[in-house]
Amino acid sequence: MNPLACAGFLVVTFVLAGAAQTVWLRSRLSDRLALPLDLGKTFRGRRILGANKTLRGFVVMVPATALSFFAVGLLVARSEALNTMLWSLSPVGYGMLGLVAGLGFMLGELPNSFMKRQLGIPPGESPRRWPAKITTFIIDRLDSIVGMLAAVTLAVPTPWKTWLYVVLFGPAVHWSFSLVLYAIGVKERPA
Repeated sequence: MNPLACAGFLVVTFVLAGAAQTVWLRSRLSDRLALPLDLGKTFRGRRILGANKTLRGFVVMVPATALSFFAVGLLVARSEALNTMLWSLSPVGYGMLGLVAGLGFMLGELPNSFMKRQLGIPPGESPRRWPAKITTFIIDRLDSIVGMLAAVTLAVPTPWKTWLYVVLFGPAVHWSFSLVLYAIGVKERPA
């Protein structure tokens, strides 16, 4: 396996899935599934996850990731060079890996949301102080990526260098999507 090729596969497939999620979040249909994952429940008098963590993100991101892994897996199956550089999976195997990766990506955001709610940081906002603002900015870029990488690593052997490459380049891609979501009015702030 080539760690850089594995990282490239993960980034490309998540860009495709992220594009699908962006289209979905802009649709009126998605508004119907804006049901909070925490069901409005509280812990220590504060919302568990907050109003921004809803079912509508899971409904598209997880299957979109499975579909993008499957589609790119079809291309991998046709390329002898890519077959030797990536995981030895069938296109369906890649689709299943995408399902796991998409779920890990979405679940990876939840502990961070829980901690921010417990610290009194409202959904969609950042802390007022600079050290905390920078820390939450970094964690917001890494939480879902680490969740995805952990899920992928549990499913298939994943080189540590793949983790390194994705952790180095993935946050820039993730932040770019945040900027796009802000620009098209899905998010209230660009971070």
